[in-house]
Amino acid sequence: QVQLAESGGGLVQAGGSLKLSCAGSGLAFTKPAMAWFRQSPGKEREFVAAINWGGGWIDYRDSVQGRFTISKDDALQTLYLQMNSLKPEDTAVYYCAAGPVPVRVEHRYSTWGRGTQVTVSS
Repeated sequence: QVQLAESGGGLVQAGGSLKLSCAGSGLAFTKPAMAWFRQSPGKEREFVAAINWGGGWIDYRDSVQGRFTISKDDALQTLYLQMNSLKPEDTAVYYCAAGPVPVRVEHRYSTWGRGTQVTVSS
């Protein structure tokens, strides 16, 4: 059975760092693409970053470019999101997803985790 589980969220002060992990099982990491999405209070779920199978294609939304780093370890079946210089507007529930292509469109991802809360205080 395909399964994804996020971890690493928590409360951090503005300017601080957190590293999120997304552990896969079953067929989760046989998908060609992995991505992170987030949903903040009162807003719709939005794309954060994506990576293809080999790691040669990486995409970030503009607001996290230069601050966040997406990576994955296929042997460990784990996706990561290193978040530096965190801002209050980064506060959201962060979701891990797997799908056929590393695009920004939510509906293209077929497998999702339950999310992990990230709260950034000012």
